[in-house]
Amino acid sequence: MNKQEFLSALTERLSGLPAEDIERYRELYSESIDDRMEEGFSEEEAVADLGVLDDIARQIIKETPMTKLVKEKFKTKRELRGWQIALIVIGSPLWIAVGAVCFSLLLTLFILLWVAVLVIYVLFLTFCACSLALLLATVFAAVKGSAPPALLCFGSALFCIGLSILLFFGAIGTTKGVIKLCGKILLGIKTLFVGKEKTQ
Repeated sequence: MNKQEFLSALTERLSGLPAEDIERYRELYSESIDDRMEEGFSEEEAVADLGVLDDIARQIIKETPMTKLVKEKFKTKRELRGWQIALIVIGSPLWIAVGAVCFSLLLTLFILLWVAVLVIYVLFLTFCACSLALLLATVFAAVKGSAPPALLCFGSALFCIGLSILLFFGAIGTTKGVIKLCGKILLGIKTLFVGKEKTQ
């Protein structure tokens, strides 16, 4: 892929961004390619050295604020006619309701994911507390000279400690997974706003 093909493909993938942002990224990557060519790379090698085009576009979209994408998506490309305004107003109860339902579903999903993480942390703390209580019970039973209750409490304490350790690593893994999933969901939503239909 040569420089012009790369810049054209990048422009196409970023078509939902404001025109000034697209131009800024085109200039940035054009200069990067030129710099590499001055270092002795061929044009194709300089382009290949930048990385995978889809990854570059995905990173740019990820770093672009959501408000900027929404504003660009709904910016009027031309003046609306009277009948179009009337249709928007008449249809507003429907599309506002649909938008509110979609937003509510996403918010509910987000909350449920973090509640699941919170539940795992609460279980971890609960089993930690049980472990301490059972270890104290073991000491009291041993002091009283009751061997069977002391052994039972000690075995239960070891069981709770094992579960605590498992829950600790489970909580950390779940937290990382939820953070990654939330990032992917946000990137997916942003990608919806960066369409390839910018031909008007």
